[in-house]
Amino acid sequence: MKSALIKALRWWLPALLITALGLYALHLTSPDGAGPGLTGERAAQPVAVETAPLTRGPLEDVRRFTGSLEAANQFDLAARTGGRLRQLRVDIGDTVEHGELIARLDSEEQEQAVAEALAARDVARAQLAETRAALASARKELDRTRALRERQVASQAELEAAEARVAAEQSREQLARAQIAQREAALAAARVRLSWTEIRADWEGGGETRVVGERYRDEGAALNAGDPVVSLMDTRTLRAVGFVTERDYAHLNPGQAARLRVDTHPGEDFPATVHRLAPRFSPGSRQARLELTVPNPEGRLQPGLFARLHITVGETRDALWVPRDALVRRGDEVGIFLVDEDVGDDQPPRARYHTVTTGVRDGDRVQILSPALQGDVVTLGQHLIRDGSPLRPERLTDALARQDEEQEG
Repeated sequence: MKSALIKALRWWLPALLITALGLYALHLTSPDGAGPGLTGERAAQPVAVETAPLTRGPLEDVRRFTGSLEAANQFDLAARTGGRLRQLRVDIGDTVEHGELIARLDSEEQEQAVAEALAARDVARAQLAETRAALASARKELDRTRALRERQVASQAELEAAEARVAAEQSREQLARAQIAQREAALAAARVRLSWTEIRADWEGGGETRVVGERYRDEGAALNAGDPVVSLMDTRTLRAVGFVTERDYAHLNPGQAARLRVDTHPGEDFPATVHRLAPRFSPGSRQARLELTVPNPEGRLQPGLFARLHITVGETRDALWVPRDALVRRGDEVGIFLVDEDVGDDQPPRARYHTVTTGVRDGDRVQILSPALQGDVVTLGQHLIRDGSPLRPERLTDALARQDEEQEG
């Protein structure tokens, strides 16, 4: 008996399962969504949705980017010669003036080189003085020999010897002058190398002060030529650097007004101007570099801050717009659901789907270019409805007011 029951179940259970799946499929494919055993009344229950009115008003086409702030003018002061850092007179955040002494290196070797070059120059000058005296003596001797020769007292050979001596002394004088020039050049080079042991704040144009942004070395450190000591920057004007995609690139141009926000000053807008736009896109990111000039006369912004950049590329005074949440995408098509109240007495409003063309986007507001519509648009619950679905709408403003009342209660 038990064996027969098991065999019967093996035959009947698959058949029952197939029948159930068929009924469920029939229910899903029925036009009104109500299968056998379900009433059309239940399938046509209104769907609760949230709505907002179609609105007219001004809109701005604002493109938003993220980036970081940099000093518009920043450079490193580096050692031009090797040595031990004997003194460092500034620290991070200090303001320095043009030409101010920043640091000193050990200079004993360079001072000794200057002293040697100075002594060599003095020796050359003494040799020049000696040569000039000898030349003067030779010229006097030549004049006397010429006078004697005219009286036939001195021979022609004596005259030629006197002339040859003057020529030799003139050559010695030219050599002494060249040696002095050589010693002067060596002395100047030694003094330049000595000056390299003093690191000064030096730059071309752009104001008379800078701020120390970073300190790379401490006193006592051994430096090689070219090692940076401190970083100086001009913070009165900053540069905001971001990156733009191909979609936004065509709308940006140098000179456009912009604004930015930083977390250190929440809710406050700082003015900026589009300064440069890179002429190429990075092959890796498919983005182009964007630079904005940011005035910072009071020093309230600091390089390195994360910035949110807002650039207005267009505006319209009388735009028909809907909340961004109202848009429904179906492939490449964009549409909205309007609430149709004109459905007869005792009938719930119906959803009416409309394909739309969008325009300016201003934050959470999107312009509707066409068609010309009016009424309320569904902003929440679109995934539960289709064209013609009955609705139980509630405006967003009413929902928020009721929520506030519940919280107060």
